[in-house]
Amino acid sequence: MALTVEEREEFLAQPHIGALSVVESAERAPLNVPIWYQYTLGGNLWIRTGPESRKARAIRAAGRFSLMVQRVEPTIRYVSVEGPAEFSEDSHDLSVEMAVRYLAAEQAEEFLEFERTHLGEHTVITMRPEHWLSADMGSL
Repeated sequence: MALTVEEREEFLAQPHIGALSVVESAERAPLNVPIWYQYTLGGNLWIRTGPESRKARAIRAAGRFSLMVQRVEPTIRYVSVEGPAEFSEDSHDLSVEMAVRYLAAEQAEEFLEFERTHLGEHTVITMRPEHWLSADMGSL
């Protein structure tokens, strides 16, 4: 059963791990990788990644990407969104926002230190969801 607009947006706003997909080349299936994301009800979705990462290069070339999130309990539910991408500069505040979305406070601090010392520069990629697929298939 398809989700209502409110149900799908509320589900996407929860801190699931997303599966990002983007066309990388005509000779291969789309690149599909797990990623943290942020979404605000009725707004845009954004991710952070290295500016020259494989996914950033593919999104830059394609101009768009899709993201799917799912769960299996208490029911099988998923939401998939697809839309155009825009690149912007990262900030410490965005890094903190993403870290505390997925990690407890102590873990977030450790992750932010690791990110600062080992992962290098990031860019923010924002998607304006244009196309949605969603369903709750109950407890099969």
